[in-house]
Amino acid sequence: MSQSQLNDVVRSVSKVVDSVQTTEGGGFIVNRAIPNEFLSSLDPFLLLDEMGPRNLRPGEAKGAPDHPHRGFETVTYVIDGYFQHKDSHGNSGKLGPGDVQWMTAGSGLVHSEMPQNNFLKTGGKLHLLQLWVNLPRRDKMIKPHYQDIPAAKTPFGQTSDGLVSVKVVAGESLGAHAIIATRTPITYLHFTIRPGGNVVQQVPKEFNAFAYVIGGKGFFGWKEKEEKLANRGQMVVFAKDGDKVSVRNAMNADSSTDVLLVAGMPLNEPLAHYGPFVMNTQKEIRDAIEDYRNGRMGSINS
Repeated sequence: MSQSQLNDVVRSVSKVVDSVQTTEGGGFIVNRAIPNEFLSSLDPFLLLDEMGPRNLRPGEAKGAPDHPHRGFETVTYVIDGYFQHKDSHGNSGKLGPGDVQWMTAGSGLVHSEMPQNNFLKTGGKLHLLQLWVNLPRRDKMIKPHYQDIPAAKTPFGQTSDGLVSVKVVAGESLGAHAIIATRTPITYLHFTIRPGGNVVQQVPKEFNAFAYVIGGKGFFGWKEKEEKLANRGQMVVFAKDGDKVSVRNAMNADSSTDVLLVAGMPLNEPLAHYGPFVMNTQKEIRDAIEDYRNGRMGSINS
């Protein structure tokens, strides 16, 4: 494809925004990219939190004790560290480096996400991200379920020059296809781009799309469309003026660029949001609160 053709289809950058530090769960600090004072939401994405990267001392790790969810999905991606989860439906499991948990809360459950006991005792490096994905009206009250992707089974692709690799959680990239099914069309990719590397990723024109810089720094967009630089902890929001996204790392960079690229079909539905409940109307929010208070979402057995 010629440079002039790429200029016609590669998305420009709408804005580059900083994540904002806030406190969540049992008192852990997160970098919040969505929502914050710069960006309220990006349909169908409701929240993006990054915990770490941070080296924790023994006993310092914290998590999110028992809390409810209804009406959306959580995507937890562990880069470093060890977590365990339980819910009011009797499900439990463990997450380690490279593992992904895609939880569809649907009609509602009570859920806990805590550091694994050994990790709590020993401490170590912690780095994870959690994305909240809204569910369409038709799916908000479906039965809760999980799709777990162990690191060893995560589809992996790379460019022929070896400068770019990708872990595919949702969608497809560089010949690799996701193994999970999503309720709405979604792309969720973790790119690692070595110095001098560049990737042009197909993203349907109707999708909302953003990139979050996990490590290093990178250039987004296309030179003739005012390519923008973004650093670790910043979020890049793309305009909907093309069907491809370009990310590159400088030839003289001293480290790789790690980027989470996320895109999805907007739902364009009314949004009613109260804490861990995301519905379409205020009445549905009141119903969720009442169901939780009256124990209809269950409780976690210790």
